[in-house]
Amino acid sequence: MQQLTLIGPLSQVIPMTGIPLKGAVSDSQLQIIENAGILFADGLIKTVDSFKKLETDVQDQDVKLIRLEGKHICLPGFVDSHTHICFGGSRARDYAMRNAGKTYLEIAEEGGGIWDTVQQTRKATKNELIKGIIKRAKQHLKNGVTTIEVKSGYGLSVKEELKMLQAIKEADDQFPLDFVSTCLAAHMLPRDFKGNLSEYLSEISAQLFPILKKEKLANRVDAFIEKGAFDQSEIAPYLSEAAKMGFEITIHADQFSVGGSEVAVKFNAVSADHLEASTSHEIELLAKSDVIATALPGASLGLGCNFTPARKILDAGGALAIASDHNPGSAPMGDLLTQAAILGTMQKLTNAEVLAGITFRAAAALKLSDRGKLKAGYLADFNLFHTDNFNEVLYNQGAFKPCMVFKKGKLIYDKHNP
Repeated sequence: MQQLTLIGPLSQVIPMTGIPLKGAVSDSQLQIIENAGILFADGLIKTVDSFKKLETDVQDQDVKLIRLEGKHICLPGFVDSHTHICFGGSRARDYAMRNAGKTYLEIAEEGGGIWDTVQQTRKATKNELIKGIIKRAKQHLKNGVTTIEVKSGYGLSVKEELKMLQAIKEADDQFPLDFVSTCLAAHMLPRDFKGNLSEYLSEISAQLFPILKKEKLANRVDAFIEKGAFDQSEIAPYLSEAAKMGFEITIHADQFSVGGSEVAVKFNAVSADHLEASTSHEIELLAKSDVIATALPGASLGLGCNFTPARKILDAGGALAIASDHNPGSAPMGDLLTQAAILGTMQKLTNAEVLAGITFRAAAALKLSDRGKLKAGYLADFNLFHTDNFNEVLYNQGAFKPCMVFKKGKLIYDKHNP
């Protein structure tokens, strides 16, 4: 059994308890525990309470005390539920071309776009991919992310998708963050595939899916529903097979055109991500379902397009998560806290709604019910910030970073001792 540990005193702990999964949230609904302590052991929180009370309660026990000097507030570890941080190469040229006025099609015709990353990822060795994942994950860690979803989708063949998913699994073994892998083989039809869309999807589901199950490389399947990728009818047999085999489903939905949300609801997907093009029809569908709506403000910033209608989704009663979409093409920044703060400004979200979107609601988008809150039985994943007011975190729009990050009760990042 691990050492029982008490950390404190903390000026404020924001446990994110007592807030529903769906719908709008006022800041007055946020519970704030002042002059608090967190007691934890075996990677799990035992209790959150007054530091003085906890100190008295455990005075006769063998407890490790982490006594903090100065002012600190504590938030749950952030969950980034949608990233593409397994890739080779760079798309800096795409970014410059896009800002210079080139269209997506023009960039693709000049050798850019997703296919460019596919080619560079295929050239990379598995070890090179592992190093790239860990390098990017280190930056997420400094920003307070303790759980990160990572997609494949730049391999686009059975062999290359396996290489990516094996790299994600090995990076997870080597790095203290939790990685949740997702198979995005249905990203686009690879240009070198000798067949049509249906034949490609049939090959992936018949040959790749059984290996994913056998080797436990991924329990989630994603698909890009969009013009130029896969439409609703083309993707249906593929998703049906994925569901039949017990995979959780998530969808790249309504990024440039609608249709993806309907697929997500029809197949009881865990989440529908992007939604920049969603109209009132799609918003209502999602709000009435159990599908988590995931906003990806990094893609809006990278592409210079509309933000997800987050305010309307929440007001309609939907569940809103916020993720970075960290990828080499449309969302190269990868800073979840900055993006969430900007989305809050642009969509007029309360601080409570933004924090919920990057903690327990984001965890729900990964079907993880053991993190995103600071309460007994949950993982001891939490961030400390040098301040006595938690509102300073979002007020500084991502410029204010955690000074310490704990993962399963272990200090894995200390700003003053990196």
